[in-house]
Amino acid sequence: MLDAMRRGAQGWVAKFLFAILIVSFGVFWNVSDVFRGAGRGSVATVGDTDITVTEFQRAFQNTIRGISLQDGGRLTTEQALMLRLDRQALDQLIAQAAVKTHAERLGLALSDEALAEGVRNDPNFHGPDGKFSRLGFDGLLRQLNLTEQDFLVIRRDDELRGQISDALTSSVVVPQPMVEDLHAWRDETRTIELVQIDPKKVSVAEPDEAKLKETYEAQKDTLMTPEYRKVALLILSADALKSEVQLTDDELKTYYTDHKATYDKPERRRLQQIAFKDKATAEAARREIVEGKKNFLDVAKAQGATENDVNLGLVTKAQLIDPAIADAAFSLERDALSEPIEGRFATVLVRAVEIDAGKESTFEEVKDQVRDALGRQRAESLIQERYDLIEEGRNAGKTLKEIAEEQKLKFYDVEAVDKDNKTPDDKTALDVPDAAVVLKEVFATGVGLQPDAVELPGSAYAWFDVLSVIERKQKPFEEVKDQVKALYTEKETARLLNELAQKLVDRLKAGEAFAKIAEEAGGTPDVVEQIKRNTSPPGLTTEGVKQAFALAKGGAGYADTPDQASRVVFQVKEIFAAPAASKEQIDKLREELSSQIANDDLIAYVEALKQGLKVRVNEAELARATGASESADQ
Repeated sequence: MLDAMRRGAQGWVAKFLFAILIVSFGVFWNVSDVFRGAGRGSVATVGDTDITVTEFQRAFQNTIRGISLQDGGRLTTEQALMLRLDRQALDQLIAQAAVKTHAERLGLALSDEALAEGVRNDPNFHGPDGKFSRLGFDGLLRQLNLTEQDFLVIRRDDELRGQISDALTSSVVVPQPMVEDLHAWRDETRTIELVQIDPKKVSVAEPDEAKLKETYEAQKDTLMTPEYRKVALLILSADALKSEVQLTDDELKTYYTDHKATYDKPERRRLQQIAFKDKATAEAARREIVEGKKNFLDVAKAQGATENDVNLGLVTKAQLIDPAIADAAFSLERDALSEPIEGRFATVLVRAVEIDAGKESTFEEVKDQVRDALGRQRAESLIQERYDLIEEGRNAGKTLKEIAEEQKLKFYDVEAVDKDNKTPDDKTALDVPDAAVVLKEVFATGVGLQPDAVELPGSAYAWFDVLSVIERKQKPFEEVKDQVKALYTEKETARLLNELAQKLVDRLKAGEAFAKIAEEAGGTPDVVEQIKRNTSPPGLTTEGVKQAFALAKGGAGYADTPDQASRVVFQVKEIFAAPAASKEQIDKLREELSSQIANDDLIAYVEALKQGLKVRVNEAELARATGASESADQ
């Protein structure tokens, strides 16, 4: 089943799960012709086709699931809304509905028999025996939260859209001059002379009071105090509830017995292994090693293996998937060479170069660890009960402080905290795990509102109230005078460096030798040979390379250094046309251009359909479908 699901993730199923990233017809980020007022029960209509709340919610959740599978975590609905994944899911559904409507108008159809046969023959749904796996198929439906009928509807629509997509893209022809021009543009190379200006070549005069005050006025936005908020905070976590959990020695011993392998330290060995095509070759190689004619690594190299191939690392017996090799490897003395081992996939010789003896734990040794693990497990089972009690208290109008006292939970009364979790005297305001997650919500909530609990990693929740806001304000001039001076000096230094760099560039353009210019710049001249547009050689930024490729031979320019502390002056010394493209390069470029042209055609096709079908979005229903309206009402 797992194999079938993995393969499914590489086929059309991946397009469903990761539709946010790519759809058969291109990527659609915006909905054109958006109007309010579609019918209740649907989030949008495309012509006469309704996109129901159920369809949207399924697509939205699968979009979230697709992103979560990539990141290895799980996005909350709030995070998904901030990323506008709801709009992206809706855009996908609108595009699909538009193409489906066109397919129906064209009279395209697919019989139930052909659809079922296509699913049975799809290798994405085959098991290890190469035949259709009903078990794997059912598992995939559970993963996608679909009934079989829902799946077949989506599959049918996808097949019909595929027919249109194939018809549009199969006729794409990439003109040969386009391929040649792209190759010539990409593979052109240039040799560039460059020198970095010594920053000491410019000096900034001491600013007077008037210049400092002028800078102060011009830089007001950077010379403000941060916004601070007074916050009441209550955190519910498994760690906070562990102290309430009472455990007997019998319970601890039972848990230890059930999880003993967790606390035992298994033996580990650093192993080396050479694979051979047959046992006779392995025996001959072993004799050469034993007789001292060759060492272990020499034999490995003779078999085409590198040192990295040979070294298996420090592993436990359980990590070796071949039982025969595992048994033999873990019966060797240190540095001893095994007899040829006939494994599942090859005959091998194994050597153990290091042995880290394991250790069996005792209950008394790990009693505290067991208590912590079981206590946390029990505490996690109390989370939901306490969560409900806290919510009941909130609904009854109790303050967070009152609820904290009733539930014997930690309450935080934060007088002033900024977005970076700092107090006005630059100390940490909120000394709790995942404070940044909580503060993000704190600064998105107004005074007097009662926001939902914030879900935190590790079975934890936070409730907060914003009690007051201290707005940003201008810092007094005298208080930030040193900072203002630093800003003035930085800006003036940049201006003087630009002036000097431009003068040197003008002299290069007038025909002066680069060596003379480099001497005046106070730097060491350098030459970067035959760079391409997509490279960033040492000392030259991407912007500098872009400028250099816009110049004719002999042209000069300047750019910031990577650290922006100085400037690099450069001159194009030579321009080399791209060499003749190989057949492989031409084929690759043609394939790339064909894909881009096809994608552009498909996007244009869908946009034209949307314009003609009149797309309407019911914003109120959409907000209710995502839960956004509930947040707005609070």
